[in-house]
Amino acid sequence: MTVLALLTIALFAGAVFAAPQSSRIVGGTETSIEKFPSIVAVENYSAFFASWSQSCGANILTTRYVLSAAHCFTGILYNPSYRRIRAGSSYRNTGGIVAYVEVEFNHPSYGLNGYDGDISVIRLSTPLVYSPVVQQATIVAQGYKIPDNLPVVHAGWGRIEYGGALSPVLLETTIFTINNELCAARYLTLPRPGTVTENMICAGILDVGGKDACQGDSGGPLYFSGILVGVVSWGHQCANDTFPGVSTAVSSYTDWIAASVS
Repeated sequence: MTVLALLTIALFAGAVFAAPQSSRIVGGTETSIEKFPSIVAVENYSAFFASWSQSCGANILTTRYVLSAAHCFTGILYNPSYRRIRAGSSYRNTGGIVAYVEVEFNHPSYGLNGYDGDISVIRLSTPLVYSPVVQQATIVAQGYKIPDNLPVVHAGWGRIEYGGALSPVLLETTIFTINNELCAARYLTLPRPGTVTENMICAGILDVGGKDACQGDSGGPLYFSGILVGVVSWGHQCANDTFPGVSTAVSSYTDWIAASVS
């Protein structure tokens, strides 16, 4: 079986979905790694504090590779030796197993147009060992367009509110996909407009707010029915009623991801 076949599943084109985001998910409920065994925490080493602390999320692709946001693996002070991942734990900064980052492969388009291409494949220095709480993610097929009003799920250790406290435990929240053109038009009204492209997924509860990913959730998952369709990327504040959270659309990069891990 090819790597692509192992990693992807095609969603049914033409299906109709009806609607009934570094830090904990805003408006979320406590969950466990048993329910989301493909999520891992990305930890950052602070030389100032001489300590490690969770700063982003990521998703297991294979025992040696995880998928995250490029902005979690770049910057003036970035060095792969200052990143590691923690798998198999529901709790922030404790438990599970730790693997250090060997090298990151940020998508070559990242940085050319705002947050377009905000996706990264990361190779670990030592392999993970699969278990009931450490499992490979299933990712969406290349080119699949996510319908509007689709119920999707964020999970992560993000902030409870914009600028708020960090959560010690994994949380989840259900929101809905929002029309890309509508989302783009909203972001153009900001004093410093954000660019929403076709390679992004907007999701939230439009004109209501209250549920979203937040700081610390970047790089973590956006799921539909357990399938990884998005990687948390950016947004205006958190759980804003006017400006939905924005994730990188995995389906724009599935072939690149498969090639990166082969």
